[in-house]
Amino acid sequence: MVTKDRRIFNRFAAGLKKTRNAIAGNFPGFAGLLRQNETLDGETLGELEEALILADVGAKAAAEIIDNLAKSYTGKAPQKALARTIADRFNSTTDEKLLSTAKPQVVLVVGVNGSGKTTTIAKIAQSTIKSGGRVIMAAADTFRAAAGEQLEHWAKVVGAEIVRQAERSDPAAVAFDAVKAGIARDSDLVLIDTAGRLQTKTNLMEELKKIKRVINKAMEGAPHEILMVMDATTGQNGLSQINIFNEAIGLTGIVVAKLDGTAKGGVLVAAAEKFGIPIKYVGLGEKPDDLIEFDPVAFAEALVGIDE
Repeated sequence: MVTKDRRIFNRFAAGLKKTRNAIAGNFPGFAGLLRQNETLDGETLGELEEALILADVGAKAAAEIIDNLAKSYTGKAPQKALARTIADRFNSTTDEKLLSTAKPQVVLVVGVNGSGKTTTIAKIAQSTIKSGGRVIMAAADTFRAAAGEQLEHWAKVVGAEIVRQAERSDPAAVAFDAVKAGIARDSDLVLIDTAGRLQTKTNLMEELKKIKRVINKAMEGAPHEILMVMDATTGQNGLSQINIFNEAIGLTGIVVAKLDGTAKGGVLVAAAEKFGIPIKYVGLGEKPDDLIEFDPVAFAEALVGIDE
């Protein structure tokens, strides 16, 4: 099992460097443990399980990965065997990147403030624009003037159009206008930014539900994707955020931002397994082209240090 695109592997390898280094501070790291102990005895398996927990995979998933590894290991290439076992954990969430062929494709982007929503929107927009598509961004976080200004800045940088109203305008009205504009202008993609915090969690979730309903009135079947952006540096704490947003509005995908800035890269395994929601993209830097499609094989190989 080797990922087909070495460039993708190299980007994951660089992005997961902090995670591997954190593990190596307590163990020889995955690569060291497996190179020294090809027989995978009980002690080695125990150390590997601890290393997975340190990577924030979660205790339950770590135990299951090691159990599956012990059962399937043939006595050869232990690093690749571990990588294969980890990659297999994502099989149930493998999905096409888009759930609909509608035009425009309407994507509602949610997540707490500071998670990287706005820069993620810019990155998705740039990818579509580079492919010749037309993109509209909707500044539906009207509760913070800075949010609209930031989105407007990114729209100019990547060459997208923007729909924005005055501060404190109805966020659902902004989303409605953006979808209608996308239809009228023959756009390929409408990306809707949303607030990450209101007075209470209940207020925020009710506002998001309203936005979702109004989008569907503007275009039947929309939104076609509801993506939640999770800050990888929050580790296991990010899982509770996924749970709250998913229960409220039903997520179709997860974007894990700031993966390059954390020692908790294993949280991707925990997120995919706990909720069964596909991980669509990962952010490996601040530039618009630093958002890449999630590749479970490249991720697993980079996590365990193959070709490190």
